[in-house]
Amino acid sequence: MSQTTAPAVATTAEQRRVATKAVVAASIGNALEWFDIIVYASFAVVISKLFFPETSGVTGLIYTFGAFGVSYLVRPLGAMVLGSYGDRAGRKAALTMTIGIMMVGTAIMAFAPTAETIGAAAGLVILLSRLLQGFSAGGEFGTATAFLIEHAPDRKAFYASWQVATQGASMFLASLFGFGLNTWLSTEQLESWGWRVPFVFGMLIGPVGLYIRSRMSETPDFMESEKVKSPLWSTIGHNTERVLTGAAVVGLATISVYLILFMPTFAVKSLGLPAYAGYLGGIISGLVTLVGVPFIGALADRVGPVVIMRSATITAIVLAWPMFKLLVDNPSVWGLTVVEVILGVLMALYFGPLPALLAELFPTNIRTTGLSVSYNLGVTLFGGFAPLVLTWLIDKTGSLLSPSLYYIAIAVLSLFGLVVARSRYVER
Repeated sequence: MSQTTAPAVATTAEQRRVATKAVVAASIGNALEWFDIIVYASFAVVISKLFFPETSGVTGLIYTFGAFGVSYLVRPLGAMVLGSYGDRAGRKAALTMTIGIMMVGTAIMAFAPTAETIGAAAGLVILLSRLLQGFSAGGEFGTATAFLIEHAPDRKAFYASWQVATQGASMFLASLFGFGLNTWLSTEQLESWGWRVPFVFGMLIGPVGLYIRSRMSETPDFMESEKVKSPLWSTIGHNTERVLTGAAVVGLATISVYLILFMPTFAVKSLGLPAYAGYLGGIISGLVTLVGVPFIGALADRVGPVVIMRSATITAIVLAWPMFKLLVDNPSVWGLTVVEVILGVLMALYFGPLPALLAELFPTNIRTTGLSVSYNLGVTLFGGFAPLVLTWLIDKTGSLLSPSLYYIAIAVLSLFGLVVARSRYVER
């Protein structure tokens, strides 16, 4: 089996300097990828009204989250194309390509004409933006994780955990934008130009990340590895069980993220709370992830990723239903915030060690392909369509507790994936 949590060895100052630069290069692009994805989900109610005005209420949200979910259908394609490119041309080349594509998708979203201007075609513009972002995101996680793992001289889980920490930074910034814009702008201002502000901000980050990534060196592991003719076929054809195990393990990480992102919509549409309510928990959860995940990664280097992730999964299964029951019975801004923060803590504990665990599933010569395909298969199945599924479940069952049951079901699946990974592929 592949070993990523290697025992401590003597490292040089130059190795640590390169590893730190790798963290910066991967983090800026990764933050941009996730910031744009999270902002879209956070402003779903506004986007629904502006781009799908002929629908209303639940139907409008389903259209909006449907466009969000469709972008996830293209993520496995991006994973296969960009992941295999990373195993053939190098991690640096793939990272540069992913951020370039994401910049184009973000620019389209920032300046997209609404339905008032071009009618029904507005929805197609949104869809194009989401497809480009989905394709780019399909290659980002696997390539960035391999880049971090392979530049790390030691403490592999710690360095890889920055992949997740920057997602926390994105959640924090996106939620901060949501809270600020919903608090300080009138409804007219928010709908006319306010919702575009975070997308413009995201678009401006892109060139910085592109410049930094273009100046990084290739990873030593990639340079020394024996290349395979078709990384994609080697991954899918000969390592299918590893891919499916990885996808199952990803489940709880991705549903945690998207359940938190669903909360602003849930707060307004289901609990009757003010528009800003769902963003407070996202701000705190983002900070918890940003600050806490590197410490969790460091702990995973000592005790192994599976130990931490298994504990977080069992806790999530036990707490999910009671948390939602208390919130639904006693809806309040602070109650919602507490639920989101607990979800954020569980997400940090589970998600932090995940990149190192997934990297351990695959050998170097198919690592970006294996990471990209397994991660995006899990995200597509359990995360990307989660807001759509949760909206549909609440509408069809009439139960505001249904999101917790969906969360529990995916947590059980991830627990099974962890059992398989520990028994067959990883050492800790």
